[in-house]
Amino acid sequence: MTVLSKPVLGQRLLPLIGLFLLSPICAEYLIGYAESTYHPLEMMWGLLVFAPLYGSIALLIREIARRTGRGWPTMLLLAAAFGLIQAGLIDQSLFNPHYGADLNIPYWDAERLPTWLGQLGISANLTLDFVSTHIVWSFAAPIAVVECCAPRIADRPWLGRIGILLMVSLYLAAAAFVFDDHLRVTGFMATKAQLVATVACALLLGIAALLVPVHTEERAGYVPAPWLVAAFVLAILALHIFSSPDWTGVSASLLAFAGCGALIATWSGRIAWKNSHVLGIAAAALLANALTSFVIQPAGEPALAVKYAVNGGMLLGVLVLAALAYRQLRTANDEGWRRPQAR
Repeated sequence: MTVLSKPVLGQRLLPLIGLFLLSPICAEYLIGYAESTYHPLEMMWGLLVFAPLYGSIALLIREIARRTGRGWPTMLLLAAAFGLIQAGLIDQSLFNPHYGADLNIPYWDAERLPTWLGQLGISANLTLDFVSTHIVWSFAAPIAVVECCAPRIADRPWLGRIGILLMVSLYLAAAAFVFDDHLRVTGFMATKAQLVATVACALLLGIAALLVPVHTEERAGYVPAPWLVAAFVLAILALHIFSSPDWTGVSASLLAFAGCGALIATWSGRIAWKNSHVLGIAAAALLANALTSFVIQPAGEPALAVKYAVNGGMLLGVLVLAALAYRQLRTANDEGWRRPQAR
């Protein structure tokens, strides 16, 4: 397990800024449900909170994995842990039955009630939505895309001690602000049992992230072309996004995620698996939300011309970013460079 040294600041600066901003954009704006998405100034002000809330965690998740010589299993488990913390501790939308009414979300009960588990005080459908959204869109996809944009330093630490302390401080400040704001708006506080259970689950996920074995041995075997892997992932995510909010839809999503994860885990351990496959998966995730935004009815009901202009701009941004990352990978490959990956 070899951990490379931190590259010079000039090499790290753009990837650091890119991930710090891309993570909140993917988490809050790409799918186009928020009213502020269609008001550029409000969106920019929102980034002052969302970038520390999401971007700092994306950088810290990546830093932990790369500093310990680990890879995607660790990052995905840490992303799940922080997803639970966000939904269960900070805004507490995981437990608040009146969250939709408090924030004027008209479809909240339709998404919540069909799979409501009264004894636990959670909705299975919303729990799956919250956690999977944070894993895929808040953290994993932005990390993958930005690393592919900077392939030569993708396996190396990007933050120094001051940078780590800064990210932790920014996150704690943003989390405290969001918690206080939601408490003021909703007046809701989860029970002690719910808070303790959330902390315990997050801790178990964090421990598992640091204990998961690192597999570096590559095996022979078939791996689909990157575009086929991307199409497959896009189909799985579309199935989840448009699945019904009842037990049938939740079961279908869970089975689809499990099957997709098993296949990717198998393919990624084979010699033919390349960084372009990782980019294909990440680009498919961003594309899924960018395309979904066209059929989402956002809060505030903006003018259709404004809505579709913003949706189109977001889609174009995803395509340009994916093309840039692919070009960087191709350039690195043409120079005879290929980074090792912790599986």
